Amino acid sequence: MSDFTHLDENQQPQMVDVAEKPVTRRTARAEATVNLTPEVMKRFERGDIQSKKGPVFHTAIIAGIQAAKKTSDLIPLCHPLPIAKCSTTVEPIDDSRVIVRTEVVTDAKTGVEMEALSAASVAALTLYDMCKAITKGIVIENIRLVEKTGGKSDFQTNTR
Repeated sequence: MSDFTHLDENQQPQMVDVAEKPVTRRTARAEATVNLTPEVMKRFERGDIQSKKGPVFHTAIIAGIQAAKKTSDLIPLCHPLPIAKCSTTVEPIDDSRVIVRTEVVTDAKTGVEMEALSAASVAALTLYDMCKAITKGIVIENIRLVEKTGGKSDFQTNTR
């Protein structure tokens, strides 16, 4: 017997059977840190900046929300879920970094951790895409689940 829920008795990939699980409120929060560099951050001194592709932070926020909604299209064994709430924020940490924070909520038989992580990842990648013309030295790091509630167990990471 495997400890991996996405493998069957023959060690073949499978979507987890959630048919008998109850519908409960499920929440997940995730984050990613993006080192945009001081050169890029100087351009955000008065809030969001306009690039040829649009407002940078707002575009990243929308991309994060879209990623949460499309997670089951991206991650092969994820169940499609009815997203009740999805929020993404982008906030400066210091003179070179921002933090992307996401929260996803559903009433379903399985959790939304992957949706929250997808939202944080794609929002961070969108920041990279929109700022790469200024520098390619942007670093995305510490993509992680911060908290999940609902289902069999809750989880909360140690805060920094």
